[in-house]
Amino acid sequence: MQRSALLSAIFILAAAAASAQTSTWVPDKAHSEVDFSILHMSLTRVHGRFGNIGGSIVLDDSDVTKSTVNVTMDVSSVDTGVAARDNDLKGANFFDVAQFPTATFVSTSVAKSADGLTVTGNLTLHGVTKPVVLAVEGPTGPVTGMDHKPHAGYSATATIDRTAFGIATKYPSTMIGDDVKLNIELDVVKQ
Repeated sequence: MQRSALLSAIFILAAAAASAQTSTWVPDKAHSEVDFSILHMSLTRVHGRFGNIGGSIVLDDSDVTKSTVNVTMDVSSVDTGVAARDNDLKGANFFDVAQFPTATFVSTSVAKSADGLTVTGNLTLHGVTKPVVLAVEGPTGPVTGMDHKPHAGYSATATIDRTAFGIATKYPSTMIGDDVKLNIELDVVKQ
């Protein structure tokens, strides 16, 4: 009788483990980026992008709220379309990529929202870590890519305060806006 109870317990645990399956997805570097815009001299918004996105999303297939995100961004990949401005942004007055070459986002919670997901986490940028909330659409249904692997898509938005991360603090907000709007596009590949 005890042996039967033990076998039943093992089967129940195995079934629970099988139902809590996860899958790991990594950004396709050729099709993922973080775009940003910031107000310049209270007149117009300057746009730019960061490429070379790495990291992973561990997706809980049975309960998306148990998923995790750990993404890195190569700050030295900043591209605004103006080489002189990009070089300035990489320097000590702004991102200081010699000292802080990457930014990371590590999720602390994932919740369902009316429009998709709300992913809360810690963004480390310029050596400073602050909580950030991402409004996320996705994942899209998987599509087989040219690499014959499943791909899915995520779009996310957030607004951060550059001064909270110690970026360009000597510039007033009338010259460079404090709020930075982020638009994140991830094409992720199942591993």
